[in-house]
Amino acid sequence: MWLPSGGIGDRTIIGGTHHVMRIHFTAEDLARTQVADGADPLWETVLSLHSLQERRPDPVLAGRRPASLARPLSMLLPLVPPRGYFPDFLTPGAGSAGLDAGLDAVLSTPRTRLRSELTTLTGRDSPVPWTRSLADGGAPALRRLTGSLREYHDAALGPHWTRIVRRTAADRALRLHALWQGGSEAMLRTYGPSMRWRPPVLEVDYPVDRDLHLDGRGLLLVPSYFCRGPVALANPELPPVLVYPASTDGQVTDSDLRLPLTPCLARLIGHTRAAVLESLSSDCTTTELAQRAGVALSTASEHAAVLRSAGLVSSVRERNVVRHTLTPLGSALLRSN
Repeated sequence: MWLPSGGIGDRTIIGGTHHVMRIHFTAEDLARTQVADGADPLWETVLSLHSLQERRPDPVLAGRRPASLARPLSMLLPLVPPRGYFPDFLTPGAGSAGLDAGLDAVLSTPRTRLRSELTTLTGRDSPVPWTRSLADGGAPALRRLTGSLREYHDAALGPHWTRIVRRTAADRALRLHALWQGGSEAMLRTYGPSMRWRPPVLEVDYPVDRDLHLDGRGLLLVPSYFCRGPVALANPELPPVLVYPASTDGQVTDSDLRLPLTPCLARLIGHTRAAVLESLSSDCTTTELAQRAGVALSTASEHAAVLRSAGLVSSVRERNVVRHTLTPLGSALLRSN
């Protein structure tokens, strides 16, 4: 990944030159492009570390450098500099399934990949002892890394996770609105001005000039609370991901979301699924959802998955449980009935 030095403008102007990443799509790529279910805990953790080093960090992070976080920050900040490259292994695709799954994937990073990406990070600079130890790929160093990521995430982001989830869920509802109404190309047109759809290429303001050919793999678009400008994985061989700042301009309104039922939403028809949706008047775990709706745990889980795929519910794994909350689209649908 490549980080900006501050705001989006700092990200795209280097030495007075405008830099762009060109993401090349085929028809197959358009068919496989999708928006992530919601906030990815590892992406949010890593990007919040970048924000923490800015002159004016996000208000969520105000005062988030207490003595109790000195140990995890001393390990994490050398891996996430205030600008430039940081390792792809910190944000594995498994993170979309929750913090535990993401940390397990980090813990399983092959030694050759650790060494390669950390060499790219340090370049000609003399690495600190901690990064040298991590590059050796020993299990103790990886356990210290994942422990630091968890400790920082829980202390700095945990108290505000609901806010993070709501903002990314609202953005996802906006993108899915466009997707359902006009397809992938219509959705890609909603991301301006830093992401411009010029078929068959998505031009993205970026710190360096780059071409990314999807080659039929599609693209996963991940809305992020802490992202300041579009971020992609540095290794083009990895599954293509583009993280972007979740919308904060209030574009998702009740009038936007009161839409006629599309074929995707038509799957919601039925008393049981409606009961599950109505039971999400406040966020809850899958077990609590089953109890509220009066259905079996497996039934609640199945219906939550369908509601999530329709953009009506956002789900986030927290340790050993999954918490569900209505998206703005889900709330608007309930209010319209």
